[in-house]
Amino acid sequence: MNRDEAPKNKVLRHDADATVENMSARRFDENGQVKYRLVAPFMKHFADDDSSELDSPTLVAYRPDAPPVTISGRHARVTSKGDVVYLWENVVVNRAATPERPAMTGTMPDLIVQPNAGTAFTNSAVEITQEKSWIKGVGMQIDNNTSTFVLQSQVTGLYFSRKATQ
Repeated sequence: MNRDEAPKNKVLRHDADATVENMSARRFDENGQVKYRLVAPFMKHFADDDSSELDSPTLVAYRPDAPPVTISGRHARVTSKGDVVYLWENVVVNRAATPERPAMTGTMPDLIVQPNAGTAFTNSAVEITQEKSWIKGVGMQIDNNTSTFVLQSQVTGLYFSRKATQ
């Protein structure tokens, strides 16, 4: 073999080629409005698959005429084009309050987010709270475009009407 030729079965190593502190990235829609923002105090980039790993990431999704949805976790992995964000460990999804609706918070161990599509899902256990009301289940589909979530199985909960007397 010639010294200038690379071995044909070369195994690429998954080593960080860059690190970033206080990382912030924004994606804009076709009208120039911020669609989502991803921030993290620390990020490592990997050249072999062009992915990134983030510590303590926060993803905020924006929609016109809707409250922002904030998703955070202890860790995240972002695919090369940013199409998929895998969050794990202490994942929290929070929909901000509006004059008509109180804030809603969901907790789960992991979540797969497709920020460009405005969707997310998990196959893990989920607990969602809104004021005194709560609902639990296993597996969830979130569609931020329609402000909906669907729990897939083992659903239980307790609902308190805002009009109910205490």
